[in-house]
Amino acid sequence: MTALETIQKRHSVRTYDRRPVSEGIRNRLQQLLQEHTTGPFGTPVRFRLLDLDSVSPLEFKRLGTYGMIRGAHLFIVGAVKDWQGSQVDLGYCLEKIILEATAMGLGTCWLGGTFRRSHFARWMQLAEDELLPAITPVGHPAEKKSVSEALVRTGARSSRRKPWSALFFTGDGKTPLTEDEAGGYRNALEAVRLGPSASNLQPWRIIKDRDGCYRLYLEENRAFNRGLGKIRLQHLDIGIAMSHFELVAREQCIDGWWNPFAPPVYYAGLEHLALWETGEGEENGNKTG
Repeated sequence: MTALETIQKRHSVRTYDRRPVSEGIRNRLQQLLQEHTTGPFGTPVRFRLLDLDSVSPLEFKRLGTYGMIRGAHLFIVGAVKDWQGSQVDLGYCLEKIILEATAMGLGTCWLGGTFRRSHFARWMQLAEDELLPAITPVGHPAEKKSVSEALVRTGARSSRRKPWSALFFTGDGKTPLTEDEAGGYRNALEAVRLGPSASNLQPWRIIKDRDGCYRLYLEENRAFNRGLGKIRLQHLDIGIAMSHFELVAREQCIDGWWNPFAPPVYYAGLEHLALWETGEGEENGNKTG
């Protein structure tokens, strides 16, 4: 599958069967956790693959997935220092791992607010200056969804995405960018549009500025994004958007990288996150892969 096809295929899986994940696939997952450890902001990301198969039903219940996840016993857990951009980096890295898992036929599900962090933090041996923003189960999807999964998917409007006109704009920050105007970046932008986000709020905005450069912004819902203390779910979402854009652009031979340290261009109500750099200037050290 192409990167865009994998993005189109990926969906949240909340019900898993009990088939064990093969040793070969586990080894590949472990390899991915070691490969994807740095995002655009350059902060280190630490992952661990937890096998909770031997955990008692009572202990598993204490993990606090609130009945959202059934049948899973493998979890990928991510931790970062509480630094600027670190949660964007975690979202960027974990989404790349999730897409690789999708290509292997595995199911996953982003969990940011529906698990009990203290229990996973203990298994992760979380340091005092680290955050545990998100986890995902990983395993074989069950053939039949549970009733609770169907209800959650319907309530979250998981299959719905905002149109281009609500997400991508020209240099005035108000006029919607058309697919024709996007040119070679059409598929990269479509990959962003299809990305998962907390409560499906899709907080990313991309503006093709007057110089023809693509800039990524956060339209933050402050009450939602800051409702978990230091955890910023919508910054995870931004990392997901960055990974989607980059993967599809590079697959189409558009060589570029996200530069979060570029001078910002401001628009009302939007937080500037990064500029998509192309061509010369690769030696600036901000390129990530």
